[in-house]
Amino acid sequence: MATIRKRTTKTGTDRYQAIVRMKGCPPQTATFNTEKKAQTWAKRTEVAIEDGKHFRTAEAKNHTFGEMIDRYLKHVMPRKSERQQGLQTFQLNWWKSQVGRYTLADVTTPMLAEKRDDLANQLVSGDEEGGKRRSNASVNRYLAALSHVYSVAEREWGWVYDSPIKRVNRLKEPRGRVRFLSDEERKKLVGECEKSKEPLLHSLVVVALSTGARQGELLGLRWENVDFDHGVIRLLETKNEERRSVPIAGLAREALEKLSKVRRIGDDRVFPLTSDQLRWYFNSALRKVEIDDFRFHDLRHSAASYLAMNGATLAEIAEILGHKTLEMVKRYAHLTEQHTSRVVERMNKQIFGE
Repeated sequence: MATIRKRTTKTGTDRYQAIVRMKGCPPQTATFNTEKKAQTWAKRTEVAIEDGKHFRTAEAKNHTFGEMIDRYLKHVMPRKSERQQGLQTFQLNWWKSQVGRYTLADVTTPMLAEKRDDLANQLVSGDEEGGKRRSNASVNRYLAALSHVYSVAEREWGWVYDSPIKRVNRLKEPRGRVRFLSDEERKKLVGECEKSKEPLLHSLVVVALSTGARQGELLGLRWENVDFDHGVIRLLETKNEERRSVPIAGLAREALEKLSKVRRIGDDRVFPLTSDQLRWYFNSALRKVEIDDFRFHDLRHSAASYLAMNGATLAEIAEILGHKTLEMVKRYAHLTEQHTSRVVERMNKQIFGE
């Protein structure tokens, strides 16, 4: 039941205090300069309490955006991988520097959209004239990090009732480059890696080409996760933190079996190399065979492209590479189309002749 109390200040101004008392809820009060405003607020508050919305909205007024980020960094971030901790802590602290002082009730979708645009226009290298603007993909990673913070604050803490980040549009990302080795390039590179002063390079490149595993997944691979009985390697340290198994066959299996017989003492990693060591030896091999515009990660693109050209569906490629959706493997669609075209062509020749 609502009560309206009229009070006169020392200056002679009339003020109206609205008090809402409902069973099972603490009293809610607010003061206005007109009785009509007080009555309107009281009615709305009564309805909101009955609907269960009032206190959820009130929580957003009691906490700042910065407090939300701090709590997430303290209690949620430690559960993530070291790689994610480093990257997302930086991203979330950027958001905190922009809107940290505002209460959660005051942070709106337009405000976050404006900050998204500011982020997209930032120069990440060089100066005003020669700098490079932040990529759309990078901006979207910032948005994704903040989106999870809001999800936790809404579902688990009850600090927000309706997350404003839900309505902030992500920026359109390019499909991404597809640089893969031609047959000639692959033969030259694998041959040169076999001559490398680093004896692990050849096996590492062969396994990367065969499985499509990421550099970090391979450097983190341990012998206990190589299952020769079932012909798979189990990748635990993946980018999306979801474990997956990848078949090993042919030359890749032979290379791993050979390595398993001469393991390094005191180190159970299959490929006990640092990323800097790998980069140096791999780039050296590329220079010697004169292969340009190629990175170790492009071995993953090469594996996916070979799968596509040999009849694998986009769903199969996504499963092997560990992608949650087909969106990331659509870049290989044209290669699967080439394969299906050849299949249809052969079928037509068989049933209709030359």
